[in-house]
Amino acid sequence: MKRRIWSICVYFSSLILAVGCTAIGRSPAVTPSQGAPAAEAYTVDLAPADFVDAVDNPYFPLIPGTKWEYEIRLGGVVIEKDTVEVLKENREVRGIQATAVRDIVSIGDQLVEDTYDWFAQDKDGNVWYVGESVDNYVGGVLVNHRGSWEWGVDGALAGVIMWADPSAHLNEEYYQEYYVGRAEDMGQVLSVSESVTVPFGSFENVVQTFDFSPLEPHVKEHKFYAAGIGLIKEIDLNMGEEVLLIKFTPPSP
Repeated sequence: MKRRIWSICVYFSSLILAVGCTAIGRSPAVTPSQGAPAAEAYTVDLAPADFVDAVDNPYFPLIPGTKWEYEIRLGGVVIEKDTVEVLKENREVRGIQATAVRDIVSIGDQLVEDTYDWFAQDKDGNVWYVGESVDNYVGGVLVNHRGSWEWGVDGALAGVIMWADPSAHLNEEYYQEYYVGRAEDMGQVLSVSESVTVPFGSFENVVQTFDFSPLEPHVKEHKFYAAGIGLIKEIDLNMGEEVLLIKFTPPSP
């Protein structure tokens, strides 16, 4: 599992699930497959005209200039830090002007990962994860770009990272990204009414998701999203690590 908080990219064997995208104007639904072959297991029926310019979903707002700072803790000890910032420059993905987000993970002064994630919001308010460019480091040295993918390249498809109305999708399973055998992260909305306290503050009516991947069955996480802020907390259910928001900087007026 990659230690970024914005997705959990994994790279092993696959589990076949089917996702049928309804007509634009309704949210794409996720249903179990009926023995469909892997190549037909997941589809996304969206075009550039189905997207809007800004990502302003209240639980996943990506306004250029916004910055989040997180501590990754294990047993109360800070083991890594993660800084996420929405860039002013967009990234074109399949004709869509996607919002670019830079995500930097470090241990002390040493870089662990430097990633550019790309997101786009459809007309209904659902936020789609449309790709990422990853630089992985070991000992401060760039070792690979494992985890990189882009919608439309080598069969990779976008996935939903946040619904317009999470309460309408309780307990549904859905793909957050889909690159067969390399990135098949999935999510499930568990609650929209959690109370959560992190170093940055206390929040009510928080959305809680269960994040997992059929490619790496032992990876299981809970993530928590607050309106107007976005991701505030993450718990690794196996390792016990916690990702906690310690500082949030809104964009300058």
